[in-house]
Amino acid sequence: MENRIPGLRFILAASLFAGTLSGQQFSHKLHLQFKKQCADCHTSVTASASPRDNLLPSAAVCKRCHDSRTIRPPRPTPVTHFSHVQHLKLGNIAPLIAAAIDKKTYLSDPEDIRAHLNSTNPCLACHRGIDMSEKVSDANMPQMADCLVCHNQIDPPFSCAQCHDPKWPDLQPANHHATDFHDAHATKAIPKAGCVLCHGRSFTCMGCHLG
Repeated sequence: MENRIPGLRFILAASLFAGTLSGQQFSHKLHLQFKKQCADCHTSVTASASPRDNLLPSAAVCKRCHDSRTIRPPRPTPVTHFSHVQHLKLGNIAPLIAAAIDKKTYLSDPEDIRAHLNSTNPCLACHRGIDMSEKVSDANMPQMADCLVCHNQIDPPFSCAQCHDPKWPDLQPANHHATDFHDAHATKAIPKAGCVLCHGRSFTCMGCHLG
């Protein structure tokens, strides 16, 4: 890219060095002003069949526009089975998520999700709002409720292992590890709505308390 925009090289380099290494400051909004497709930078995403793949842009990709010496490594993830290849074959799944919200079968509070599901960019169905993001955060990563729109056969702990490493330390909520959880949670009036994301809408108390 020989015709470089004045100041852009400094802005992007500062973005990479000051924050990308920490995973905090990186403007997708700025970058998408000059790229038409996410895969222009995330070049390996269309062939990725594992969540362990490093889908971050390579240094060679970044050097098309500005100097870059270091790209941060991807963070560990509790997801052990996921294929971008298979999901991209489905096309834009935003209408499916929108339909689940409208039917009130979406398993989390939809908040303002519905407003982000009108894009023709298939990546934004799951990575919502990243086109306007000024920093890297989990807010732009797929939510479990998104996955459960299609993967709706919930039978924990067996169905969990279809995507997750059962030994991942944070897979269960912290309160599940409390020594008195099994006895105390019933007396604390924990709303059933807070359990459906992992246990599904059809779960019953006897699903855990078998005797």
